[in-house]
Amino acid sequence: MSKTVKITLHPLGKTIKVNRATPLIDVLHEFGVEFPCGGKGTCGACKIKLLDGELAIDANQQKRLHKLKLGDNWRLACFCKAESDITLEISQFEHIILADNTPFDFNPQHGFGIAVDLGTTTVVVQLINLENGHILDSVSDVNPQAKYGGDLIARIQFCLDGKQNELQHLIRTKIAAMIDSMLHKYRLEVSKVALVGNTVMQHIFCGLNVQPLSFYPFESNELGVKTFTAKDLNWNLPNAAKIKFHSSIGSFVGSDILAGIAATKMAEQKAFSILIDLGTNGEIVVGNCDKIVCASTAAGPAFEGAKIQQGMRATTGAISSVEMENGKLKSHVIGNVKAKGICGSGLIDVMAILLDQQQIGMFGEINSGAENIPLSPKVTLTQQDIREFQLAKAAIAAGTQMLLNQLGISMSDVAHVFIAGGFGNFLNTKNVIRTGLIEAVEEKIYKLGNTALIGAKMFLFENMEFTQAILGKTTHINLEGDGSFQDIYIEKMMLV
Repeated sequence: MSKTVKITLHPLGKTIKVNRATPLIDVLHEFGVEFPCGGKGTCGACKIKLLDGELAIDANQQKRLHKLKLGDNWRLACFCKAESDITLEISQFEHIILADNTPFDFNPQHGFGIAVDLGTTTVVVQLINLENGHILDSVSDVNPQAKYGGDLIARIQFCLDGKQNELQHLIRTKIAAMIDSMLHKYRLEVSKVALVGNTVMQHIFCGLNVQPLSFYPFESNELGVKTFTAKDLNWNLPNAAKIKFHSSIGSFVGSDILAGIAATKMAEQKAFSILIDLGTNGEIVVGNCDKIVCASTAAGPAFEGAKIQQGMRATTGAISSVEMENGKLKSHVIGNVKAKGICGSGLIDVMAILLDQQQIGMFGEINSGAENIPLSPKVTLTQQDIREFQLAKAAIAAGTQMLLNQLGISMSDVAHVFIAGGFGNFLNTKNVIRTGLIEAVEEKIYKLGNTALIGAKMFLFENMEFTQAILGKTTHINLEGDGSFQDIYIEKMMLV
């Protein structure tokens, strides 16, 4: 029996090869399938139609499918493993599913659009039918700028060294190639392109001066929307296509967060919400329909694997979750292969378990006195890894607290806490709370996956007044400029 199986995805027309028994949640999130309930099978957003092959179904999944009124050929991806070759029709976001699982009401338009999430680490491009909001194709790849540094500071320095044009050419060429790969299969005419990304990515892509982002107070005067033609970018699109890189909010809070605010609808609701993006540059947003405040923190690198000795992104070979079984740590590895490292969600799980087992103390010390803790035959957690987690956790927790203080509210006044970010699908919310990363009750926490991409798709259907209304009520806060930040940060370092 072969160790690998093939998964064919319709309507994307893609076939991927994975190790037998690989959970579908490990692979389908890369193709636009979201898991808002975190794999509990309660929301139905990960529904897939089985067109060919077999997917085992147990009584629990059958009960969920019946409750969701789905027929015999439907499955919930979060319950399933690929045990043989299968062909699936993946859910097409009927009218683009949002944070509260309600449809996004848009006015159907003629033609086709492209949504681009330009991240520091990865780039995602999706081709959208503007008549119904369906995703025709989805392509993701590593940002080629990564070879010049994984973090934003390194990219800024590279620009200051006189090489910004090189970074700009790399990313424009990469996105052009990704678009071409889709349009080679779908020979159609694109009328709109919506790009979102953090402020540094915006400045590099658009050819703006990054120097103001290199020193305090990190303020640029060029945060607004930038419009291009296909000729400007040397892209193989109709020159009449409207290409927009949407507005950033502040120095390190970009249009990807603007898109996240739109996706969660927090700017439209009276109840207070929090949006936390645990990406390379950890951003936090707090507010409601009256006022929104936001800030960036130095948290993301640890959660995306940087600065962790055996850290890696949520890709094949990464320990994505950990639990105790018969008194021993049991790890789930993405792709059903041997562990090569650990990603952010696995790191959070390990920290929560070690705290419960009293293997680490409130100051982060390994109580046994050992230099590391083995997680698998080839992966260990070091004392320095724990310190890096504490720094990242404190940055998010302190940033959240300070934004709540800005609005004069507490966590008890918040109705929803939305988690965005590349590894959101794998997060165990109980462990997120246990580590003190987010100090909220579990019922308030919702994992949304790529809110930047959802928002970018929304922007294809909206006029500029829509984004201006959000920007008009949003204030960017420089946390380091607040005298209380250091005290709160040190307090949040504690593991209690």
